[in-house]
Amino acid sequence: MKIATWNINGIKARIDSLTRWLGEAKPDVVCLQEIKSQDDGFPADVFEGLGYNVAVHGQKGFNGVAILSLKPFDEVRPRLPGDDTDEQSRYLEAVISTGSGGVVRVGAIYLPNGNPIGTEKFTYKLAWMERLQRHAAELLKHEEMLVLAGDFNVIATPDDAHNPAAWLEDALYQPESRAAFR
Repeated sequence: MKIATWNINGIKARIDSLTRWLGEAKPDVVCLQEIKSQDDGFPADVFEGLGYNVAVHGQKGFNGVAILSLKPFDEVRPRLPGDDTDEQSRYLEAVISTGSGGVVRVGAIYLPNGNPIGTEKFTYKLAWMERLQRHAAELLKHEEMLVLAGDFNVIATPDDAHNPAAWLEDALYQPESRAAFR
């Protein structure tokens, strides 16, 4: 099973590139982040026309995640558990049969950026990462294939940046972000 992820940065702005790539690469499952579309504005019909099933957890103007799958979804769950007050569309989970009697659970993630440091945005990022870690631990108890894919908004090591020094004051490269990612 070929599973891919793409921070699309606006589904409507990149739809031609995405449909062309889908035709060439033919992934079984695609996780999309930063779709910048509400559910009812997402162009599901375009992807359904290409043979994909579509699940969307959108948000007006920013954020939003979607999963495209050549196989039907057995289960779809929007939102990262653990904070009922969180209104940001940053997590979507789907269970998909593999065709060999098993399933794969896929989580599409658009982790918060967290900038600027020292604000509620950075606190939210770290709390979100903690929730993700707790949820992932619960998912692993299912003893099924699990893929958590997407934009984690973390520079995990100095090798992941051309100029690490340029990121020293950025939430993506803070020791707390990197530790939570690990």
